[in-house]
Amino acid sequence: MRYAAFASAQTARPVRSLLQAGARLPPVVFDASLAAVILFATVGLNSEVYQSPSGSLVLQVALSLPLVWRRRAPLTVFYAVAAVALVQWLADIQLLTDVALLVALYTVAARSTWRRTLVAGAVLEVGILLATTRWAGPDGPSVSSALFLTAVAVAVAVTGVNTRIRRAYLDSLKDRAVRLERERDQRARLAVADERARISRDMHDIVTHNLSVMVALADGAVFAQHRSPDRATAAMRQISGTGRQALTDMRRSLGVLRADEPDAHRHPAPGIAQLESLVGQMRAAGLVTRLGLEGDPAPVPAAAQLTVYRLVQEALTNTLKHASPGARAEVRVRCSSGLVTVDVTDDGRTARAPGPPSGSPSGSPSGSLPGSPPGSPSGHGILGMRERAAAYGGTLNAGPLPGGGWRVSATLALGTAGGEAA
Repeated sequence: MRYAAFASAQTARPVRSLLQAGARLPPVVFDASLAAVILFATVGLNSEVYQSPSGSLVLQVALSLPLVWRRRAPLTVFYAVAAVALVQWLADIQLLTDVALLVALYTVAARSTWRRTLVAGAVLEVGILLATTRWAGPDGPSVSSALFLTAVAVAVAVTGVNTRIRRAYLDSLKDRAVRLERERDQRARLAVADERARISRDMHDIVTHNLSVMVALADGAVFAQHRSPDRATAAMRQISGTGRQALTDMRRSLGVLRADEPDAHRHPAPGIAQLESLVGQMRAAGLVTRLGLEGDPAPVPAAAQLTVYRLVQEALTNTLKHASPGARAEVRVRCSSGLVTVDVTDDGRTARAPGPPSGSPSGSPSGSLPGSPPGSPSGHGILGMRERAAAYGGTLNAGPLPGGGWRVSATLALGTAGGEAA
């Protein structure tokens, strides 16, 4: 029996190392090689240690051959090897090829559930007790041999369980990495979509506003070219300046798409301080506009100031396009702690189509091009303003006033998470 303990101790560690190196070879090739190694390595030892009869070669082949299919059916292979070991025990033939039981137990522990591993371990423990009882030494059954073989079997089973846990952990890490990569790609696509929407809003505001001003100035120049050539010349110069300003704004808005674009640094984004220039531009286009500022705009972030500028620009552009001649507009901006309020009103009766006062894009006139018939369907003007306000957790209301005219009112909450993201 001491020979069996010695052989198991010498064989368990190389077999365990060989099993851990199995990932480097194709599964079928490795399992067939493992079965061949166990068979040929134990044939000579059996004759040397136990003087086994020549007929034991059949049992050795029967013990090692099922290992070829150990990954496909771990529990079935273990039971097949255990059955051959039982025949060996009944024939009273001691074989070192019994190490195949340890390999089969390792496979069950590494690829099956806890319950199946416990069942296989119990079957092997019964075999250990039968073997130590039948093939005892001169002094009778050896408890130390039984304990040693049991410890070897437990060590092999624990190694298999650890392998299964490690494999499951690695699989979970791979799955998590795939999910994180997929989520990263989705966030990138959403960021691209948000950037496209932002650029679209900026282009709408820039092009609509400046074209409306240029059309109004051109109409004034045509009207005044015979009666007041000086005023016509001034209007044409204003058209030229407005066109240059539009080109500058477009370069700045599109410049964020290029890391080496210097225009964004040479021409900072407009803010509350530039509202006076915007109002002057509207006055030159024929819209009498008054500006009122309350509070200190210095603490307001640059992105929020750009939002305020775009809201006022779009509202005044709508007034210029749709209000009756002689209409007056008033802009009021209030800056307080964590809050900015924008209010743009005009007192002229307009040609706007009646719509919901909430500023729904279905009834707003902001998308109507100059020269379009009154009440034509709207585009993205008020929708863009509502999106800008929503980025700061604010609201926007647009609609007709009871006594005539139009009002656009927006509130920006600077302390919201949406404002930080914007």
